[in-house]
Amino acid sequence: MPSSSPIILATRGSALALAQANMVLAQCRAAFPKLSFELKIIKTTGDKLQTASLAQEGHTLPKGLFTKELEVALLKHRADLAVHSLKDLPTELPAGLTLGAVGKRADVRDVLIYRAAAADKETSGRTPGQSTRRGFKPGLAVKDLPAGAVVATSSTRRKAQLLTLNPSLKVPDIRGNVATRMQKVAERTELDATMLALAGMNRLNFHITPEGRIEGDAVPDGLLAVVLDTDEMLPCVGQGAVGIEVRADDERMAAICKRLNHLNTLQCVVAERAFLAAMGGGCQSPVAAYAEVVGSRLEMRALSFTHGPVRRAQAKRPIKEAVELGQQLATELKGETR
Repeated sequence: MPSSSPIILATRGSALALAQANMVLAQCRAAFPKLSFELKIIKTTGDKLQTASLAQEGHTLPKGLFTKELEVALLKHRADLAVHSLKDLPTELPAGLTLGAVGKRADVRDVLIYRAAAADKETSGRTPGQSTRRGFKPGLAVKDLPAGAVVATSSTRRKAQLLTLNPSLKVPDIRGNVATRMQKVAERTELDATMLALAGMNRLNFHITPEGRIEGDAVPDGLLAVVLDTDEMLPCVGQGAVGIEVRADDERMAAICKRLNHLNTLQCVVAERAFLAAMGGGCQSPVAAYAEVVGSRLEMRALSFTHGPVRRAQAKRPIKEAVELGQQLATELKGETR
């Protein structure tokens, strides 16, 4: 590729994907002011299914549906860098492609979004099945939701942990982007709450005040939020991180990725992705893992609902042993002998 040709960053067209891609684009232009960079929006199969009539809530989207078309563009040299939410990127990449860089990780925590208690007390005490929308006070805890409360989420990881915290909940699927899901909670009487990633909300310029209000453009009226600690809701593999996928033999892109990469975040997500690969699952598996750099070591917690009731494990190893750390925790959670 001639040096004068623009470097193409491929991304999905969702609001969050565009926000993340523009963030990477700005970093590229700042680091390499003499190079030309352009965004290319590609609609993936997963995007099409999310909006198609066949994509009914209750059906899980297979792994790779939000990345395949971007990867095809890389392999056919129609793009040079593919920007992904790392949690969407399968652990097994197509031959010829590699994870070139990972940006500095944002807050990994999840957020419970729910309706505020109505001013009219008569509307705040309905039982499931009634047509009146009910709401709850600020600082709501998952364990304090009443029996039969409906917390909609399409994540098997979130569902399993929610039911561990409060077995009486109902956890149906929900589709749509961040704004759409908030709107559904605000308007649909059959829903009480949903869960979203704090990193995604922040990248879309939604912010949660200490009082639990949600600030941002077009936030539906009457919603509150509570950020859940990782001790309560362990994140999915790669949550909060943006990954940049490139051709494995492209030295020019490797040089660019070197400037974009955040080493500590990379080591953390390498450990988490090694865990997920060893567990044999994808982004919809009922597992969770979170690694952190503490001094010169990686500390990681993981859990799995794959074999029935929740199993938990944690360990620490030198930073350079990220892959081994992930594999070690997977071995422990699967009950295998090392």
